[in-house]
Amino acid sequence: MNTNTPIPSPAAAAAATLPGDADADSSVTLVSLYQKQRKIYARAVTGLFARWRWALVWFTQALFYGLPWLMWNERQALLFDLVSRRFYIFGLVLYPQDLIYLSALLMISAYALFLFTAVAGRLWCGYACPQTVYTEIFMWIERKFEGDRQRRMKLDEGPWTFNKLWRKSSTQLAWIAVGLWTGFSFVGYFTPIRSLGASVVSLGLGPWETFWILFYGFATYGNAGFMREQVCKYMCPYARFQSAMFDKDTLIISYDQGRGEPRGSRSKKADFKQLGLGECVDCELCVQVCPTGIDIRKGLQYECIGCAACVDVCDGVMDKMGYPRGLVRYATQNGLAQGFDRQQILRRILRPRVLVYTAILWIILGAFAWSIAVRDPFRVDVVRDRSSLARVVDDGRIENVYRLQVMNNAEQQQRYRFTVDGLPAMVITDRAEVTLGPAEAQWFTLHVQLPFEGGRQAGAGAHAIHFEIERLPAHAGDRVVRLREKSTFVVPR
Repeated sequence: MNTNTPIPSPAAAAAATLPGDADADSSVTLVSLYQKQRKIYARAVTGLFARWRWALVWFTQALFYGLPWLMWNERQALLFDLVSRRFYIFGLVLYPQDLIYLSALLMISAYALFLFTAVAGRLWCGYACPQTVYTEIFMWIERKFEGDRQRRMKLDEGPWTFNKLWRKSSTQLAWIAVGLWTGFSFVGYFTPIRSLGASVVSLGLGPWETFWILFYGFATYGNAGFMREQVCKYMCPYARFQSAMFDKDTLIISYDQGRGEPRGSRSKKADFKQLGLGECVDCELCVQVCPTGIDIRKGLQYECIGCAACVDVCDGVMDKMGYPRGLVRYATQNGLAQGFDRQQILRRILRPRVLVYTAILWIILGAFAWSIAVRDPFRVDVVRDRSSLARVVDDGRIENVYRLQVMNNAEQQQRYRFTVDGLPAMVITDRAEVTLGPAEAQWFTLHVQLPFEGGRQAGAGAHAIHFEIERLPAHAGDRVVRLREKSTFVVPR
């Protein structure tokens, strides 16, 4: 080996392989790391699963767009008021201290996702995910203005004419309108939507409302109008870890190779068995209707969102050819490999993983419902005044100062009474009762005093005491509710 051979620099090596260089090594090939994405022109499809998908589109969007306009107790039924730190959910009034309920909702959502995925794959992605829902809406708009698959492809390949300009412009304007209305509805969950609408009409929107309407509207417009399958394939983490929740008894969109192969075209009257063919006519309609552009006949792929568009279109082809439906269908890997019928496949759904997810989900749901049912109608936080631990006032009394935050969870005016116990002859020297308005929270300063003799008997140091806050009945028949909060009383040396 010749150790005196000079090693070329990376720049020199790159320059040596530039096209057109007569001295370049012909065996070196430049490879681009960038691959242009092929635009997917999804074909319209009808069928059972398409109807289910559109039913969920209508249901989810009726909830999303409609809930901010519902009224409850003369206020917006669903409002997350970040300014006043109140979360109104119909009859519930929640405070930041009720974060445990949000945690419970996230746990319920997670286990529901695990359960549905273990049973039937990416049901959430295929039917209810916002990316799927808005992509369906935007594709419907696109088809209304530009036509179905072949017309859209021809329109894109053709020159810019008046026909192409108005169709493309109308599509974009409709997409922008949907995106802005979506952003407006989203902000309406955090700012009362009626006042928000009045601000939009009068051009009096604040900077934050303007930012979030435009940001959320642009995200909807970009994700559903342009990025589409790229979000599902590259941006969404769920596609990457879904396989951890699948097993061989999970219902997934499957192509029955035993029935379909070898595939090939034929006339409707031909006997495909005599031709040595399977039932797949190789029409590729399953590829044309797929929103992510995959070929389901290649087996399970992470890009498959489980929308079942290929099932609907394949069933239509089977009907036309006079073959049984189900060449592409919801099935399990075990079911296809072992030839299980529908009943056998469904019986194997109740396996340990599914039973564990179901049990945990029901336990969390039950605990969540129980905690809401027995939730106290008010909350209290007790904080010691940190400016002074203790002080001696008139007549040698020892005084500690406390701040109590009382949060009224009810939407009616309420009265509360304060008492304290823990040391002999301890009293509250200022207010004994307070009144709070509906869903109101206030801080109150309380001075607690202890006679000198009581302090000497208790001894120097911190002593445990309890504040008792009693909600007084506003009407005959109302129950009395009491809360006890622990604190400490400091006796100086």
